[in-house]
Amino acid sequence: RRKLRSDVAAAFPNLSAEQLAEFIPNKEELNVIKIYSHKGEAITVYMNHRNPILFEAEKVLYPTVYALWVYPDLLPAFSTWPPVLQKLAGGADLMLPGVVVPSAGFPQVERGTLCAVTLLGNRAPVAVAIATMSTAEMLAAGMKGKGFAVLHTYLDQLWEYGDKSYPPTLAPLVPDSAADEEEQEGKEAANNSPPDPVQHVDIGDLSLKEGDNGAELQGKEELHEDRAAEPAETASTEDQQDPEDSRTPQEQMDALFNQCFFHALKCKVKKSDLPLLTSTFLGSHMFSCCPAGQQLDIKKSSYKKFSKFLQCMQHQKILQVKELNKGVESIVEVDWKHPDIKAFAVPEGFSSASAAQDSKNEDREQVYHAPEIVPLYGVSAKMMPLFQESGHGKGSILSSSEVRNIIINYVKTNELVDETNKNLVKVNAILCDCLLDKSEQDEISHLKWDDLLSRCLDRLQCFHQVTFFGQEPIVRRGNIEPIHLNIEQRSSNKKVTIIKNLELYGLDPQCVANTLQQKVQASATITPLPGAKDRVQVQIQGNQIHHLAKMLLEQYQLPRKYIRGLEKAPKLGRKK
Repeated sequence: RRKLRSDVAAAFPNLSAEQLAEFIPNKEELNVIKIYSHKGEAITVYMNHRNPILFEAEKVLYPTVYALWVYPDLLPAFSTWPPVLQKLAGGADLMLPGVVVPSAGFPQVERGTLCAVTLLGNRAPVAVAIATMSTAEMLAAGMKGKGFAVLHTYLDQLWEYGDKSYPPTLAPLVPDSAADEEEQEGKEAANNSPPDPVQHVDIGDLSLKEGDNGAELQGKEELHEDRAAEPAETASTEDQQDPEDSRTPQEQMDALFNQCFFHALKCKVKKSDLPLLTSTFLGSHMFSCCPAGQQLDIKKSSYKKFSKFLQCMQHQKILQVKELNKGVESIVEVDWKHPDIKAFAVPEGFSSASAAQDSKNEDREQVYHAPEIVPLYGVSAKMMPLFQESGHGKGSILSSSEVRNIIINYVKTNELVDETNKNLVKVNAILCDCLLDKSEQDEISHLKWDDLLSRCLDRLQCFHQVTFFGQEPIVRRGNIEPIHLNIEQRSSNKKVTIIKNLELYGLDPQCVANTLQQKVQASATITPLPGAKDRVQVQIQGNQIHHLAKMLLEQYQLPRKYIRGLEKAPKLGRKK
């Protein structure tokens, strides 16, 4: 603990001695856990009060958002627009056009400096990132290009290790001159509605681009490396604000929550997503439905807690929420025929985005068709004399029925059927060389039909043909590798299920991981497959063989012979 405190003091010199003592307490419990990123890198996480406060990668300490909410000035901060948060949580890096230029100018940073990312109007950081340019380089580049490589965000899986609390509302630090100007503008606007820092900012050039590479904390720090972050929609603030709105700020926030709630249910959530974690519903669906320039803040609403808001919706029989795991609530049922959902009209600003989202959802919901897999056989140099008469040479690829017909024709053409027993075939010189081992050549003079055909297939080269739905057949050498299900033991006697070779059957490992995570409510991650280039494996906590068997055999209709490890399912206890 003393070494950790000295390392923290060296990494974050802005912390005072008192803050350091609070940050790394002497007597309170401090837990250390080790996790692994998608790339297999070991990450050390330090937990205090059940929340991760630090993580260490390659001997470098980084604060989590939980720590930055307590010490918001620990790192130099750069602000972005609220809609950008979902892009960052989805794996995108922060591009410079998405960074808000404050009137006081940017903090001075160098390339490689650790920075915090905040949302406009709230000083509470929502992401931890590394600057890819110095401040001078950002301005010289005309605020274009990638500005920050994002390591960890609010709503990612590292955040889910904690109590899943929301960012506090911290007022931005306003320079004295700006404060004087605001006071001169009049107090009525401040009394009637909360200050909106978006009023004097032109956001017409806001955009996000695809993130390149970044460390991933077991699916936490960057969930999809190559996912493209679509341009955030822009709109003028004058169109968004209604100067004649006489509602209180609390009523306005209630209305905003209702709007985003129904919008998310109507356009974002599908039946196949259920059960859906309530935190995921808020962070991944409702936040993305929030109009540009506005921010959902449950503490500013009359509900104060998101669970109370969902309880209210449950009383209206719109949805049903259950606690599937201890302390973790999930939406298990939604009544999409409810009049309030059917009557909800998607705001105009979201029409094009919603249509694009719907088309994406339709693509995802396309029924998976198991590929048609046919074993094939190639003629080798040793077997060539047996197939020459049928016009097939070395390298010819045949199906099992074609091989069978060729052998039958060869036997009949050369009159090799035994006259006394039609079930036996005489072994001539070519059959002897092609099908018999040296030790057998002097002993065996006849073969049964079944033995003859099986020996022939065994001595041919193995190929297989895979035909995916709507695509041309693909022929590959060797037998197709089965889907491997394996149970491995981790520290503290914890078990994880490893799934390999999903790509060979046209299954997207990320989609399988997401589906499993929602069904079993356990953490699922994607890691590189050792010894295989450009291949990955799915890792999910616990023994999930039962759920995988149901998914692969019943939902995806894959033949059992292509799945290995089903016998490793946990034994069900006897019912009393």
